[in-house]
Amino acid sequence: MKVIVAVDSNWAIGNKGALLARNKEDMQFFKTTTTGNVVVMGRKTLESFPGGRPLKDRDNIVITSNASYSVDGAYIVSSVDEAVAKAKELALSDKEVYVIGGASIYEQMLDICDEALVTKMNKAYEADAFFPNLDESGDWELYSSSEDKEYPDGTFNFCIYKHK
Repeated sequence: MKVIVAVDSNWAIGNKGALLARNKEDMQFFKTTTTGNVVVMGRKTLESFPGGRPLKDRDNIVITSNASYSVDGAYIVSSVDEAVAKAKELALSDKEVYVIGGASIYEQMLDICDEALVTKMNKAYEADAFFPNLDESGDWELYSSSEDKEYPDGTFNFCIYKHK
């Protein structure tokens, strides 16, 4: 399993249920990378999408403690263990599994992932949701980083971290 996330210079990922910035190149990277694969997310992340609808052309797994929650086009599970089991079932046909948020789901699933695809925006935003700082973690190491790329708020890098 892999994590895919966009963070600011403080490893923040969101504010008031929304992304910190609109970065077209990062959004295209996310779409290209996850299309045709399995995505695992929390209910709040799903509900932050346009219309609260699952992502097209992907197997969507949504973790929620609400036993009566349902949404067309998504597999609803009540725990990380159930999400992992469903992801393994769906990924049997050579699909990759990507954990896509939010903060609580990242925190619960990070240790069972072997790679993190991190878009690092070189700017600090007002935020209330954070991703663990992999640069300060003894469990992760930076494997590669792109050259600086530009977006409307400044520069960013595509980084790959590997779980030790």
